Amino acid sequence: MSTPAVNKLRVLFVDDEAPIREVMKNELPRMGHDATICEDGRAALEVLEKHTFDAAIIDLRMPGLSGWDVVEHIKRVAPETEIIISTGHGNMDDAIRALRSGAYDFLPKPVKLVTISNVLQRVAEKRSMVNQKIALEVQLTAVQGARDLVGSTAAMQRVKKLIERIAPTESSVLILGETGTGKELVARRVHDLSNRANMPFVAVNCGALPANLVESELFGHRKGAFTGADAPRKGLLEVANGGTLFLDELGELDKAMQVKLLRFLESGEVRRVGENEAFMVDVRIVCATNRDLQEMVEEGKFREDLFFRVNTYEIHLPALR
Repeated sequence: MSTPAVNKLRVLFVDDEAPIREVMKNELPRMGHDATICEDGRAALEVLEKHTFDAAIIDLRMPGLSGWDVVEHIKRVAPETEIIISTGHGNMDDAIRALRSGAYDFLPKPVKLVTISNVLQRVAEKRSMVNQKIALEVQLTAVQGARDLVGSTAAMQRVKKLIERIAPTESSVLILGETGTGKELVARRVHDLSNRANMPFVAVNCGALPANLVESELFGHRKGAFTGADAPRKGLLEVANGGTLFLDELGELDKAMQVKLLRFLESGEVRRVGENEAFMVDVRIVCATNRDLQEMVEEGKFREDLFFRVNTYEIHLPALR
């Protein structure tokens, strides 16, 4: 049984002992994580120039660059990475220095595999809580209204019954309706009645984002990926991992972003801007628009394959009048 994407970590393992590297090369994937193995500090720094990790397990005493050099580099370029120091030469001073430097844990060698597994599980749980916090902050930037749909007309009763039927599924949903008809409320209701209700609900207005920042907002970026990227940033797809991402005003996405969104829907893979390596997330996509996407497809303004991907289920909201 595969590990859910929400619990899967990208782990950097750095150790100069070949037998240990060989063991961890096999065991970290067996624990359900993506592993990158490096034989020394220099190799680790080269990898860190191209990739971002959720956790890094680092040996302190290595030839050339020490583990401390790697720790300092990670703190500069990827401060969100949880650092776990593992060494056979550790003492109390090393442990104190590690914790003061912001390391998540200090593990004296020899380390049992179950100990490493448990530490990484705690990291995954912490990452999930951080994502929940970011998702809540995103929600609080908008005015929070009632979460229950109001309206007793036959049309609204049909909408409520449809929501109750499709919410427990994992399929994508397209919400259609005029401006002001409550499309985000419907999206929240779909989330609240789904099996993802305890995970993040993240809403993004595609029409309110500058075209040159949409990819960074959705997929994230590494530090230095473009002018102004002074710090690494999680994309909203990663923040919503395990939960629901609501894309409002979907019809405003340009053709380039439509291709990237389609690729995500087909693969579940996220690649931060400036990185070469993709990672998996588990996100349900709910979209909304007040535009006629079918007409946009016919006019060549919206990709037909993306249209079919996002409207597994359609919910049509009645006009307020």
